[in-house]
Order: sequence, then structure tokens, then C-alpha cells
Amino acid sequence: MSSRSLLSQILVLSAASPRTCESFNSRKIGLALRSYAPVRCKCTTSVSQTEISDATSTPKTKKRVVSGVQPTGSVHLGNYLGAIKNWIALQELYETFFFIVDLHAITLSYDAPDLAKSTRSTAALYLACGVDTSKASVFVQSHVRAHVELMWLLSSATPLGWLNRMIQFKEKSRKAGDENVGVALLTYPVLMASDILLYQSDLVPVGEDQKQHLELTRELAELVNHIYGGRKWKKLGGRGGSLFKVPEALIPPAGARVMSLTDGLSKMSKSAPSDQSRINLIDPKDVIANKIKRCKTDSFPGLEFDNPERPECNNLLSVYQLVTGKTKEEVALECQNMNWGSFKQILTDALIDHLQPIQVRYQEITSDPGYLDGVLSEGARKASEIADTTLNNVYQAMGFLKR
Repeated sequence: MSSRSLLSQILVLSAASPRTCESFNSRKIGLALRSYAPVRCKCTTSVSQTEISDATSTPKTKKRVVSGVQPTGSVHLGNYLGAIKNWIALQELYETFFFIVDLHAITLSYDAPDLAKSTRSTAALYLACGVDTSKASVFVQSHVRAHVELMWLLSSATPLGWLNRMIQFKEKSRKAGDENVGVALLTYPVLMASDILLYQSDLVPVGEDQKQHLELTRELAELVNHIYGGRKWKKLGGRGGSLFKVPEALIPPAGARVMSLTDGLSKMSKSAPSDQSRINLIDPKDVIANKIKRCKTDSFPGLEFDNPERPECNNLLSVYQLVTGKTKEEVALECQNMNWGSFKQILTDALIDHLQPIQVRYQEITSDPGYLDGVLSEGARKASEIADTTLNNVYQAMGFLKR
């Protein structure tokens, strides 16, 4: 299957008119600042740009996409099918930047000695999964200092009320206990905004659980453009126009939320206490077989998609569809009369066949540390060229003394 045909299956892009919602105008921004209530833009079409600086605009012929995954040490099937696998198609059509978001990894309790090791392992898995460094820039978030600098600048303009409304903060702080939660858990959506806006990104692949954070990024870009951009920036010696592009979401309809093997209503996650709940990309064959054999199923006859009473069935069929490249209709027809024993065997075989070349390539990459170091260094260099231009423009627009 070609990259273009794959992309048509995994990405949902709005085909609406250029604007299906109102512009983010001055009066609304004033109200947002006074009330600290976010102005929600429900459209996914691109926000029109005026007088984008030549230094910060992306090539008209190729839009720019950015995405990142936390350094889990062992990337699991949900990370791969929900994000990384889609990158392989994206890198063929867009200017792409894929990075390991190690700064996000410290928002909750973590093992410091393992952070560097996990970061290298995650980077190696990016490459093993098919990210091509001749087409995409791969780097570590903390190796580009502009991410943290821009986050601080954006924090000065971010209303606290916007962050208090973030659903993930509420959920994670409740689990960790409010007294044990660091400030970074509250403010990491601002860092995510920095990650995106630094590169004048046109498109951002996001799952359903990240849509709210991207919405905040869009609003924050509009707000900063209004406060510091345009004529105000021009008077300070800048080129005027918008400081940031306002990115759109790319949302894969299949695989965006691969669910747990032990609970079809919970997303597959490294934070789940049981390793049985996930397939790690570097799990040996016998471990994969054992996890599928023991995964949660149901007592209904036959197998089917989209039955709300059968979340595990829908999840396992979706995984099978994604790793085989078959259509939903083909899988439904093939599996409709199967029992769980038969299906688990073909699912196990499909997973092992799909992951085996990834595991071989991963071993090759990790056996040559110099190669991986070179890839990450070059990726950070390319990323810094763009990020530093954006950051310098923001410093200038906000009135800082030039370095």
C-alpha cells in the first residue's frame, strides 16, 4: 500500500469551508483576559494567516508536522499503532519533526537513572519502526533549549483558568493526590504548546485524549499573536504579522486509542500496574503469545466490531486490522464466526510477524551507539535552526533586550 493511500485511511481532515466558526477577534480576547475563560474554537480548518514572517513560515509546497512520544523505555503497541506507525505515512507527504519528549516525562514521579536509557531506547524504536532520517528530523526535546524558554514566555500569557480546565490534569492529580502533584503537571500543556508553536507547525497528529491540549495551543497562539504581533511587533523592529501559525489536528480514526488487554475501556498505558495489559514492541514471541492468551475477552458468540457491550472484542479486532493492513470489512467477514481460541492464535501470529522486523532493526541500532548519537545530534541541529528563529522573534516582540 502506498503512503498516500495509507494516509487517506488513517487521517481525518476537515473538508469544511475555510472558516466554519468565528475568528478570534479583539473583543473576545479582551473578554478572555478579563475572565480567564478560554474562547473555544470548534473548527479544525486552518486559521488564516496574515503577513507571516519569511523567517518563520514553512514552505508552501510542503506543510510541517510535529509529534512526540514520552521516553517509556519500552514503547508499547498503543504508542506504535496510535502514533508512530502513522508517522511513516506522514514523512512521505510532509516536512516532519519527531521527538522524544523527555521534559514531559518528569511531570510525575519517575526513575532518574532510567531516563537517559529510556530516551535512547525510544529513539532507537522510532527508527526501527521506519522513521527515515532522510525525510524526518528525530531529536530529543531537552536537546533543543528553545522548548523550555518559549514555555516560560508563553506561561506569562496563559490564563490560569485555562489550565485548571484541563481534564488530564484533574484525572492525574486525583490519582497522585493533590499534595503530591508538582506544578509541572498543571503547566505541561504550555510546554506542549511550546513544542508545537516553535516549529510553526501546520498539522499535529493527536489522539482523542490530546485534543483539548491542542485546542489550548491554538487559543494561546491566537492570544499571543494578538497581544504581541502585528503592528506592535513591527514598531519594535520586527517584520510584523503573526508570531505563530495556528495548527490543525490530524486525528487517525483507527488506532488512536488502543485499549488495554485487561480492560477494554481503559487506554493501553505504561502507567498501568500490570505489564499484562500491554504489548511492548520488544516483547519476545513467547511473552506476546502469553499476553494474548490471557487477555480479557467475553462470552458472546462470534466476533464483531462496534458493539458497546463488547469493548475488548472491538479492541482486539482493531489491533488485528491495523497490524495486517486489512480493511475493517475484511476483518469483520473473516472473524465473524470465529471463537476466541482461534482468533487469539491468528492475532498472536499477526503481531509476531509484524513486530519481528522492528525488533531485528532495533537490535542493530542499539548495537551501534555512535550511529544513534549522530542521528539525534543532527536532528537537534535542524530543529534548533527553526526553533531559535521563532524564539528570537518572540523575544523581540515581547520587548526583551537583544542578546
